[in-house]
Amino acid sequence: MILRDAVHGLISFEAEEERVIPQLMDTPEVQRLRRIRQLGVASYAFPGAEHTRFAHAIGAAHVMKLLLARLRQIHGELPFWQQVTSERAQEALAAAFLHDVGHGPLSHLFEDAIAGSAHHEEWTERIVLDPSTGVNKVLGAVDPSLPERVAALVRGENALPYLARAVSGTLDVDRCDYLLRDAHSTGVRYGVFDLDWLFRSLRFAPAEKGKAPGLAIDGAKGLPAIEAFILGRLFMFQQVYLHKATRAAEWMIRTVLGHASAVVADGTRLAGTPRAIEMAAHGQAPSLSDYLELDDGVLSVAMRAWEDAKDKSLADIARRVRMRQLFKTYELFGEQALPEGRQRAFEIAQDIARSRGFDPKLYVGLDVAADTPFGADSEPLMVVFAKGPARPLSDVSFLLARLAGQVMSRVRLIVAPELRDEIAEVLSQSADGAPAASGSGG
Repeated sequence: MILRDAVHGLISFEAEEERVIPQLMDTPEVQRLRRIRQLGVASYAFPGAEHTRFAHAIGAAHVMKLLLARLRQIHGELPFWQQVTSERAQEALAAAFLHDVGHGPLSHLFEDAIAGSAHHEEWTERIVLDPSTGVNKVLGAVDPSLPERVAALVRGENALPYLARAVSGTLDVDRCDYLLRDAHSTGVRYGVFDLDWLFRSLRFAPAEKGKAPGLAIDGAKGLPAIEAFILGRLFMFQQVYLHKATRAAEWMIRTVLGHASAVVADGTRLAGTPRAIEMAAHGQAPSLSDYLELDDGVLSVAMRAWEDAKDKSLADIARRVRMRQLFKTYELFGEQALPEGRQRAFEIAQDIARSRGFDPKLYVGLDVAADTPFGADSEPLMVVFAKGPARPLSDVSFLLARLAGQVMSRVRLIVAPELRDEIAEVLSQSADGAPAASGSGG
């Protein structure tokens, strides 16, 4: 199979160990990913962000193919039982391709909105291991043990640590593809890094006797490439993933889904409600088949139906989402962003909403978004030199040493446009001289 990809150019899966990818591609569970956008509602802020989880899955498998080629160039220094065999390559490619197959609609939004909903990693494992799925049938036909091995690798478990961390780690094929793909589709350049040079600089770190080694970076060549990769992720969070319009739209949709679920739980029938949401509302775990019926289009149709609901708040917010009449944001800084300050600001905003006749639970939100771009890792990425011991990346890079363990956070109130000016005025006055931060939802 040969494909043209907007990010990587020509992509091919033609070798014997790669043929599992075209076979998996035709399964219903993988085809469903065509109907789930990679960045959810980020297109409200970045019109080009319409790319799908399906495209990302192909990209991640392609990046794994590139990584396997590099590993085979350097694994000759390892004992044969630690080298990349065709069997291991096959399970690595399948794991990379299937790592998001259990993803719910609208990025991570769905699992946050429905109480008790399992995370997408759990659904991925169920899809891989359930004998009724097309994915399981394809994997099992190749090798009866392959579903279990792929599921373990998606969890980040493998006899070879460097292979496990290639699927889930600081430098993994998932991040390598989504940074480039998201940057391309949103039209920004923050996530662009030199993937070819980064992989060319990979080495194996020295390992204790009897243990498999981890991957490392060549200190003479690869430091700028890995710095650009990690800083690119930081900048993408700052400029794209935490964009105020996207966060406002996500909060509104979470509110719609959560409130619809509560309405159903109270015994009210909501036309157009997917069976998986009805089951979850009544405290029942959705079946795998019902979960797989969910995609972005199904939720959009449901929310359109809810615009006719008797519950006026549900109908109103669902309509605003469809018409992109987004709630506004008010960013909190300094003491107002600290836990006590943000709670105080939230309560003030809720009181104002209540006094204006708005349900404060539905028309005022507190959005706390945080990410650790370069965290403390139990198995840190090492840097190797021609002479001297391998050293952790944070010990070698001045930039990453300053970034290590730092949490990037954005704290915002999300409020109906009718309330924003009054809330901003009151909070500005209560900030005791701190600069008033403001922003619109769109």
